[in-house]
Amino acid sequence: MAEKNFRNWVGFRDETEREPVGNPVDRIRDLESQLADLRSRRDITGLSREEFEILATETAMAMVKSAQAREAKANAAAERLITESSRNAKDTLESAENKARSILAGAESRGRKYISAAEVEASELIRDASREAAAVADAKVREAESIVDGKRREAAALATAARREAERVISEASTNVNDYRAWLADMISESERLYRTQTQALSAAEAAIAQSREKLDSAFARLSRMQDVVNNAINEDGTVKKSAPIKVESKRTSRALEAPKKTAKKTSPKRK
Repeated sequence: MAEKNFRNWVGFRDETEREPVGNPVDRIRDLESQLADLRSRRDITGLSREEFEILATETAMAMVKSAQAREAKANAAAERLITESSRNAKDTLESAENKARSILAGAESRGRKYISAAEVEASELIRDASREAAAVADAKVREAESIVDGKRREAAALATAARREAERVISEASTNVNDYRAWLADMISESERLYRTQTQALSAAEAAIAQSREKLDSAFARLSRMQDVVNNAINEDGTVKKSAPIKVESKRTSRALEAPKKTAKKTSPKRK
């Protein structure tokens, strides 16, 4: 009883009388307030040694008990917090799983919708592309047909022009052949005429040569007779023998030799 009175006198309060403090900061503030209250009641320096030791011992014991109680409360709070955290985590995990399942289901449904929409759009694009490709192919076919028709017309025109040119060349060749045939006939006739003329000229020349040979033979005979006469009229020493005058036959009144006739050369027509 005396100890309790002493504690009350010094301002010490039992642990059971104190209000539980959950936060250490609040506990420190409570101790500071108690210390200030104690100082206001009585100065600690005025205590005796025994009283101070008793006060210190009781204070230490109270602090140890308070620390143990706080530790137990902290452990209980920690266990409770762990339990609550586990329960909250489990609940959160379950809610997250449920939410994920719902999100996945929604995503699958949206994905199916997107896939169906994409398939529809792809089919529309394919139809549009098919129509465009068919239109382009038809245009290309028409263009190719027009080009082929144009080339066919050009080929027909070229064939017609080539046929006309060939006909013209053939007609010119026929005309040239006819001209050449006529020229060749003229040349053959001219050659025959020249042959006859040359033959006649050669015959006349042969006759003139024969006549000249006869005249030369007669002249040579006369010269031989004249040489005999001269030889008979001249002595061996070169003097002339005295005898009757020598008569030499004169040919002044005889007809002169006919020269061969010259044939005029006819110019042949030039070949075209």
